[in-house]
Amino acid sequence: MSTPLLDIRSLVVSYGRVEAVHGVTLSVEPGSIVTVIGANGAGKTTLLNAAMGVLPAQGQITFAGEDLGSWGIEDRVAMGLSLVPERRELFGTMTVAENLLLGGFRATAAQRAQGFEEVYGRFPRLKERAKQLAGTLSGGERQMLAMGRALMSRPRLLMLDEPSLGLAPLIVRDIFEIITGLRKTGVSILLVEQNARAALQAADRAYVMELGAITTEGPAAELAADPRVIESYLGLGKEEI
Repeated sequence: MSTPLLDIRSLVVSYGRVEAVHGVTLSVEPGSIVTVIGANGAGKTTLLNAAMGVLPAQGQITFAGEDLGSWGIEDRVAMGLSLVPERRELFGTMTVAENLLLGGFRATAAQRAQGFEEVYGRFPRLKERAKQLAGTLSGGERQMLAMGRALMSRPRLLMLDEPSLGLAPLIVRDIFEIITGLRKTGVSILLVEQNARAALQAADRAYVMELGAITTEGPAAELAADPRVIESYLGLGKEEI
């Protein structure tokens, strides 16, 4: 097995005296999709924010062999780590193109030009709406823009927090097709998602998080066939089987 791109060991994250994440250990191999599924409030978003440096944490976070303990958010972005937050956090009064430009703020002019070409190639709808204000986009378009902006920084690992949240089923399918397509370009993905069915279909490896701790882990296909996971997360409880 290759050296993990992202390796998290015994991670503990607290809000004041309340411990929200308890000793979580997980890893993401280069070129893979790893998903963390679980109910709302399980600590999934907290986990991603700690990995990105948004929240202080105890334990060890290693990225591409580097211990990120003292690294700030901008340094982590420069290393190739990028987060698309659940709320997308776009600048609504700026155009699609301006939002994308912000994602490539560290890049050279040539790299930004190439970034625009690649993002517009992957998200043709964004090219059509390049001069449109981000605040006027549909939910699916906002998610595409948030992902496109993250890709402008040319990440090695893209962390996605609930990319399907609030989207219509057809748009969710499109988003997951884009996610699986990104892996083919060499981008590794850490996916936090309540839509367990879609996440397990897309991922190579999966973790189940409950009450701030990892309770189950393994190949995504195995978890998708696990009776407990099926009953708890795939909407196929005993009454429906």
